[in-house]
Amino acid sequence: MSRQHISRINDVLFYIHKDISRNLSAKELADVAAYSEQHFHRVFKQTVGESIHQYIRRTRMEYAANQLMFDPTSSVLEIANNCGFSSASSFSRAFKATFHMYPGQWRQHDMQIAEKPYLKDPEIAAGYQRVASRELLPPKIMEVPDRMAAYVRHTGYNRSIRRAWLVLKAWADTEGRDFSTQFGLHHSNPAWVALDKCRYVACLAIDRPLQYRGVVNQMVIPGGLHAVFRLRGIYGELLPYISLIMEQWLPNSGFKLRSTPAYVHYHQNHFLHPDEVFELDFYLPVNFF
Repeated sequence: MSRQHISRINDVLFYIHKDISRNLSAKELADVAAYSEQHFHRVFKQTVGESIHQYIRRTRMEYAANQLMFDPTSSVLEIANNCGFSSASSFSRAFKATFHMYPGQWRQHDMQIAEKPYLKDPEIAAGYQRVASRELLPPKIMEVPDRMAAYVRHTGYNRSIRRAWLVLKAWADTEGRDFSTQFGLHHSNPAWVALDKCRYVACLAIDRPLQYRGVVNQMVIPGGLHAVFRLRGIYGELLPYISLIMEQWLPNSGFKLRSTPAYVHYHQNHFLHPDEVFELDFYLPVNFF
């Protein structure tokens, strides 16, 4: 796969995740990639491993699952509309095909006792037990700016993320870029997406645009209103912390989850620290309504 194809498809993925509630036609996305629509379909599948329609539907279903679970005040139809569906019935069929239950059933089952895919990992399961006994400190609610960043995409929430960070560090060293301000975008909720399918983006704050793009690309991390949690721990504890925030804090907060990705700002990156210790701020995008 050529660097040009990877770069252009990365532009499309960024455009999709900037706001997955928008209407996202293949023609519009092909224009973003600067390909004909027919060629775009072929290149996207070769690069990502699934068709553009499958990718968008899966991403929207993951967003819908979050909304159904953590926004009890919105109706199924409202959530369906936010995910690009014009009818509740077509949304229900698509949701059941993804999660093997209808939206109403999903909303009723208890995520705090339901089986979570990440608990199959022994280290994360042990981390969950430790984190569950700790007090979650209240977040700061704040407007944050857009952040220009260089990034490397990665699939899988596990130690393999370190590879993405090493690629980004090698690039920064070659380019003479400051490597100190690091962000990690979390596109997936590992409470119901298998760890090896979760989508992560290693990001480095930059003060000037990239001259060349390929494996490393450029994006803007969306700003806006966020709930910001300071978290400390070791490898295996971050995903349980995020689950507790989503399951316990968000439903009782009075806020709604926005459709832009959550992310972390690493003060100490456990994928690069020899003791696998993290200290970070977790940014959860929220709205008042």
